[in-house]
Amino acid sequence: MNETKLLVVGSLAYDQVETPRRPAAWQLGGSATFISLAASHLVRTAVVGVVGKDFKQADLDLLVGKGVDISGIETAEGETFKWGGRYDAQLKERETLFTELGVFAQFSPKIPAALADAPYLFLGNCDPDLQLAVLDSMKGLRWVAADTMNLWINIKRESLLRLLGRVNALFLNDSEAELLTNEKNVVKAGHAIMAMGPSTVIIKRGEYGCVVISGDGVFALPALPLEQVEDPTGAGDSFAGGFMAHLASTGDLSPLGIRNAAAFGTVTASFCVEDFGPAPLARLDRATLDGRLKLFANMLSLPWGGCCR
Repeated sequence: MNETKLLVVGSLAYDQVETPRRPAAWQLGGSATFISLAASHLVRTAVVGVVGKDFKQADLDLLVGKGVDISGIETAEGETFKWGGRYDAQLKERETLFTELGVFAQFSPKIPAALADAPYLFLGNCDPDLQLAVLDSMKGLRWVAADTMNLWINIKRESLLRLLGRVNALFLNDSEAELLTNEKNVVKAGHAIMAMGPSTVIIKRGEYGCVVISGDGVFALPALPLEQVEDPTGAGDSFAGGFMAHLASTGDLSPLGIRNAAAFGTVTASFCVEDFGPAPLARLDRATLDGRLKLFANMLSLPWGGCCR
């Protein structure tokens, strides 16, 4: 019996990242990489994606070493997806220097039969027509979330709207939410997206945390304040991986379960930004993760009786 609880469909890539404290250097990247490593601390996770002949065996071994099922990763003729970016002095603004899709340009997800019954599915950012095709290949899904970006909102809106009618949750940032709905207010934008289909909308706000809009109302979490931030690349995907892993591990899809998942995702993402690429997620152990979860819970606590008298 297949033990995979979470299937992740997305990109595996090499990123060239430049920050004020480090010159441009290559590192492992891609949405599926960050999501699966973040999720691997709680649940058996599998990846469907494509890499080129230049993809290093050591990077596949890294995923396998964390218990990630890579049977859905295809190796195609050509080069692996590559992206280059430069961050400003505050690590808040990012300039894209180049994007070379390589084999990802012809990516057509093929779901192995052994993975088609995974109960939880995360559709990483890619063409919504491909995301829809993946949904058609799955059976017995319990909860599906998708990510998207400005490009697809602009050029594949109709396909994206069809997708939204079939997923439980949408992950996107505040600028993407505004573009999709023409609403500047994130709460109004979230409610407008819910009207398109998803019962839950998770709006990522970078250093300001996240806002979760659902039938239960509006829930907001701050990001975890850190003394050291080196590389924000992959933080949003790490958040999504932690979020999905918590849902899949507990099976709790209640309003409280969604909120707990957001908190777990927030803490997981906090490790990602402390070093370059997915390295901090790969070396993270459960005891360290649990310790920071307790710190985050304490940070959020408030003696209501004392402040509201």
